[in-house]
Amino acid sequence: MSSDPDTDEAVEADPADEDAGGRVPVLLVRGDREYLVAPGGEQGTDLGVLEVPEDVQPGETIETHLGDAFQVRRLRGPDLFHHFERTGAPMVPRDIGLVIGETGISRGDRVLDTGTGTGVLSASMARAGASVVTYERNPEFAEVARENMELGGVADAVDVRTGDLTEELEELEDESFDVLTLDTGDAASIVAHAPELLVEGGFVAIYSPFIESTREVVETAREAGLSNVRTRETIQREMQFDDRGSRPSTAPVGHTGYLTIARNV
Repeated sequence: MSSDPDTDEAVEADPADEDAGGRVPVLLVRGDREYLVAPGGEQGTDLGVLEVPEDVQPGETIETHLGDAFQVRRLRGPDLFHHFERTGAPMVPRDIGLVIGETGISRGDRVLDTGTGTGVLSASMARAGASVVTYERNPEFAEVARENMELGGVADAVDVRTGDLTEELEELEDESFDVLTLDTGDAASIVAHAPELLVEGGFVAIYSPFIESTREVVETAREAGLSNVRTRETIQREMQFDDRGSRPSTAPVGHTGYLTIARNV
C-alpha cells in the first residue's frame, strides 16, 4: 500500500513492549512509496520483491531483488491512519492526539471504547501504553479491526469485541476503567452510565461530527453528575507558502468533529 506521509502527529509511546514475538511491522520507504511489512515478511512492489529479514532494524536499508533500495523506518502513530484497512472514515491523527492529551491516557490505564471502526484510535491508545476493550457492532468491521491490531503490533493490548456496548453495560459496571472513549451515535445512552464504569477521577471523551448529538451528550453528562464538562470543535487551517506570500489555505475549513470531555469527580 502506498501513501503520502502526513505531518500530523499523535501523542504516543513505544508500542506495547514491541510485541513478545518481536514482529512489530516496520515501514519500508522509497520516495512516495510506503509499505508496512512484518519482519520475516515479503512485499511485492513495482520495483521488485522485498524480503524483510527477521532481525530488521529501523535505519537499515534493504533492496528488492532488482536492486532498488528502501529505507526501514519504525512504525509511528500517524502511520496507522494511512496503512490500516478502512471500514469507514477513521479518526484523524490530530483528533486522536486531543483525546489522548485531554484524558492523559498512559501506560497501565484501562480504556473502554465503542465504535471501533477501523481501529486507529484503539491502536493509538494501546501504543500509549493502555489496555483497551473496544466494541464494534458490525462483525465484518470487527474482524478487520482485529487484523489491523495485528498489523499495528498491539493485538495483545486491544480486545476487539463484536457487539453493542449498550447491551453489555450491566456486566461491565463490575469492572473499572480509567477512560471511556465513545465514537457512536448513541453515545449519550452510555454516558449516563459513566459514573459506574469509571474510576474516581476517570475521564470520558465523546467524539461526534454532529452538533445535535453533541448537545445531547453534554446534557446527559451533566445530569449524570460528571464534572468539568466541556466541548470543543476540532478545526485546523493549513498554511500556504509561495513566492507571493504566506496565508491560510483557501480550501474548505478543516472541521472534523466535536470533542466533549468530562470527568468522574
